[in-house]
Amino acid sequence: MRIVIDAMGGDQAPEEIVKGTVNAVNEFSDLTCILTGKEGKINRILDNYEYKVNSIEIVDASQVVTMSDKPSEVIRKKKDSSLIVGSNLVKDNKAEALISAGNTGAVMASGIFNIGRVSVVKRPPIATVFPSKIGKTIVLDAGANVDSSPQHLIQFAIMGQIYAEQVLNITNPRVGLLSIGEEKEKGNKLNKNTYELMEEENEIKNFIGNVEGRDIFKGNCDVIVCDGFVGNIVLKTTEGVASFVFDLLKDTLTKNLKSKLGALLLKDELKKMKEKVDYKQYGGAPLLGLKGLVIISHGSSDAQAIFSAIKVAREAIQNDVVKIIENKLEK
Repeated sequence: MRIVIDAMGGDQAPEEIVKGTVNAVNEFSDLTCILTGKEGKINRILDNYEYKVNSIEIVDASQVVTMSDKPSEVIRKKKDSSLIVGSNLVKDNKAEALISAGNTGAVMASGIFNIGRVSVVKRPPIATVFPSKIGKTIVLDAGANVDSSPQHLIQFAIMGQIYAEQVLNITNPRVGLLSIGEEKEKGNKLNKNTYELMEEENEIKNFIGNVEGRDIFKGNCDVIVCDGFVGNIVLKTTEGVASFVFDLLKDTLTKNLKSKLGALLLKDELKKMKEKVDYKQYGGAPLLGLKGLVIISHGSSDAQAIFSAIKVAREAIQNDVVKIIENKLEK
């Protein structure tokens, strides 16, 4: 299988992007990775590593998409950027997936307008994986569509269900609708109308009704559906709370000699706790419903995060997620 990685996208590009790619091709023998970006710079970094012959290709791209670039201008004016060149490789069936830690809006735009939507998909959602007490919870949409209809949310639910089954290996995933209370009558007009449709939709196998924000982390639900406006607020709030808690914990555990000794005793457990909530372990967020797979990685992604993103993309390709989504939604 062939996966494109935008070597110039992200705060730590291209060094960490290249390193993560090398680690992935050395781990997976069935993988060919295509790095798009400034060829000379990429080659100089690759010279520092050993990797299997022909497992990494480079496609030169002279332009770089910055975090301040407007998505529409990227599509029109930066056609030789590492992102657009990469998305065109997927569009032309020269690769099966695109991974980028660059400008989120530009990645979405390149996916939707270059690679294109599956014909029956009305709005491609971003599916973000959150840690929970007993495993993982997918929340979608996490920001791609700020104004959604009940029909859009139904499609989000079906796509999230497929991703949970095929990539996260969750059997019969529980699907919930994010609301302000568990009762059926709770929520705004969008939620109430969506609830009725979800109850009737045969392709949603295990709809459990309304769920609340706290259920994301309790593990009471596997797939949680909402419009992108709400989903993005959930995502950014969660990131802020996690950062605050860890900063507070760090200050507390380094306050004096007594707390430092306690931290030393808890070192292994604290490490496990950090790993569970670390975005680097989850491989980024897929933009579902496109003709090819697109993974949006965190802007601060390092080699471990890129390795995880490639691993997730590989699993999605192996399980033919794009085709399954198309077949299910056609029904």
